[in-house]
Amino acid sequence: FRSGKLTPSQVAKNILAMLEDCDKSTPPLRAIVQWDQEQIMLMAEASTARYKNKCTLSYLDGIPVCLKEEFKVVPYHHRVGTVYLGTEPETEDATVAKKLREAGAIIIGVSNMHELGTGTTGCNPNRYHKIPRNPYKPNHFTGGSSSGSAAAVAAGLCPVAIGTDGGGSVRIPASFCGVVGLKGTFGRISAQGSLPLSYSTVSVGPICTSVADAAIVYSILAEPDPLYPYGLKQPKATLSGMCAPDLKGLKLGVDWTFFKACDAEVLSICEKAVEHLQSLGASVVEVSLPEMEEMRVAHVICILSEMRDFLKPDFNKHFEEMNLDTRLNLALASQFTALDYITANRQRTRSMRFLREIFTTVNCILTPAVPCTAPRIHESDLLTGSSDSSFTVRSMRFMQLGNFTGIPGIAVPIGYSSAGLPISLQVMAKWWDEAVLLRIGLKLEQFRCQTKKPSIYYDILA
Repeated sequence: FRSGKLTPSQVAKNILAMLEDCDKSTPPLRAIVQWDQEQIMLMAEASTARYKNKCTLSYLDGIPVCLKEEFKVVPYHHRVGTVYLGTEPETEDATVAKKLREAGAIIIGVSNMHELGTGTTGCNPNRYHKIPRNPYKPNHFTGGSSSGSAAAVAAGLCPVAIGTDGGGSVRIPASFCGVVGLKGTFGRISAQGSLPLSYSTVSVGPICTSVADAAIVYSILAEPDPLYPYGLKQPKATLSGMCAPDLKGLKLGVDWTFFKACDAEVLSICEKAVEHLQSLGASVVEVSLPEMEEMRVAHVICILSEMRDFLKPDFNKHFEEMNLDTRLNLALASQFTALDYITANRQRTRSMRFLREIFTTVNCILTPAVPCTAPRIHESDLLTGSSDSSFTVRSMRFMQLGNFTGIPGIAVPIGYSSAGLPISLQVMAKWWDEAVLLRIGLKLEQFRCQTKKPSIYYDILA
């Protein structure tokens, strides 16, 4: 754009042609579920004029982005993956949408999601959404719940998407679709204007094609929002040391028993990635993550209880319009008691204390991102949806610690399975220390010697 070889308007026209195309393809990609030609062109033309007059607003000026349907974005319907919410177009933006507009980004629409964020496959068979496809293997799931966001970035429709993460909902789809997913510290990026499904576990974060892109988006979105109380007291977001030439002096914590609880193919490549980080001067320190089973159960109790509480009116009034797996999860959640919720939150205090001690000895904790690769889509999933609790539990294994205690985490693609599906490593750090995640993430990208082109891919610069 700066060189003038290409303008935001030209790119926007390409994207519009591609959005038409992916709706008609077999099977349809279903990454972006609402978009508006006029809106896209207005933003693109304004950005083109700014480049011409050399008065751009930020690094994101003219850059195409999409937001998960969980966020309010003018003039789209705030459906949150359902058929019954958002009956009228939105008239007010969520804070992140507002910030992206102020930065000059081109919002190309809102992206598909697992209904009400209740699952990790992204399977959403209702009439407005349908099932988003994994660009690497269209007969496999994208992961959820920020399913369309990861699919849009992996398929090249936009280099940046915004998701929410209450149990891995940014990092799981990013991992399954071979892109970068950053979950900020709890409260770091404002969730104002998104449906407050679980107020104590959900963080907001970008899904991007690269760690550098994630750092740019993070630096623009991460700051206190007077309308969002959880992040008001946060320290200033920095990217200090992110571009250091090596990792000398960094201590990487690994609980090997926990780390190895994954498929053999995933383990093999993740171990090699850890060795790569060591070769750059970091030292690996064995740590013990205590009470992980208690933490896992407590996270499920917290997130489901909070969702059930918030969605009680919906459950009573719109039960018949919900997907089958959503009904099942909310019905299950209604079995938890106040005592369960209190005990779970006591466990949270314990888990946070354990982490505080661990982070006095290491800078970060490494795990595989997801223990397996993206699962297959079955014919029946297209009609009735998919409910596989053992998969849900498994896919969240390495994710829940970050959601339950509020620490930040990043999933970075490091390679592929023999079937050609992406595999990622996760790095978690202490509260507010996203900078160290980005520093290690940049080095992990060097480990991945090749990036395979997905079978569904759009070149918006062509």
